[in-house]
Parts: sequence; structure tokens; C-alpha cells
Amino acid sequence: MNKWLKRIGGFSVLAFGALQLANPPHDNPPVEAGHDAMAVDPPPAAIAQALKDSCYDCHSFETKWPWYSYIAPVSWSVANDVKAARAALNFSEWPHDDARRARKRWRRIGEEVQDGEMPVRSYTWIHPRARLDEKQRAELINWAQDQVNK
Repeated sequence: MNKWLKRIGGFSVLAFGALQLANPPHDNPPVEAGHDAMAVDPPPAAIAQALKDSCYDCHSFETKWPWYSYIAPVSWSVANDVKAARAALNFSEWPHDDARRARKRWRRIGEEVQDGEMPVRSYTWIHPRARLDEKQRAELINWAQDQVNK
């Protein structure tokens, strides 16, 4: 029995090590000047900080990849989440030249924050600085609505 436990343990260590060779890329493409959502018409400081703390890690090219994002199989999930988040909304590719699209994005941001869908709870469990209190949530919703009504 003891011999089998050692073999199973050894195999598990080797398998875990092999998984580390299959980590996805952790890319942060450069943010082109003037393309970030806050580049042309920056929000008030409190709103900018809330967006940076609660949104930018997933929804921009300014992702701060945490240590656990380099350990498979968790790395696959984190990389897929960031890829999906950037596809849905990317603050680093803001449509400054298309006011209609920008208003649509602000409307969606306001709705998702108001509905409690964003920031995602599984993210805020691990990243407490990303949690929005009621005041921050209300300020962000109101500011997003102001952007829609511009």
C-alpha cells in the first residue's frame, strides 16, 4: 500500500509539473495613446479610481496578472475570463470617434453595476479592493448615466 501511495504521489507531482508547461499567455497589448476610455474625457478622480480598481484588471490591456494566474489549471480559467471580459468591454479600445457606441457602453456599464452583475462576485472575493460600496456604486451609475445623456 505504501509503495502505491508513493507512486501515485510521484505521478501527481509530475502531472502538476507538466501542466505548468501549458500555461496560456498573459498578454497586455500596449494601450494606444488616446484610445483609453479616460484619455479624452477623464471622469472625476473617485470614478476613475473605482473603474481602475473594479474594472481594469479584466476589461483593459492594463491587467495586473496575480500570482495564481500563472499556476495551471487556474491560469486557464483566469486567462479565459480576461479574454471574454475584454471581448465584451475593453476600456483600452474605447470608441471615442463613435459617440453612439460610447453611450451604449456607458449605458451597459451603468446597468450591470446597478444590477450587481459587475464587478463579478467571484473576483471581489479574491480582490477586496475591487468591491464597490453603495456610495461608489451610486456615483458610478450616475456618472455613467450622465455620459449616456451627453
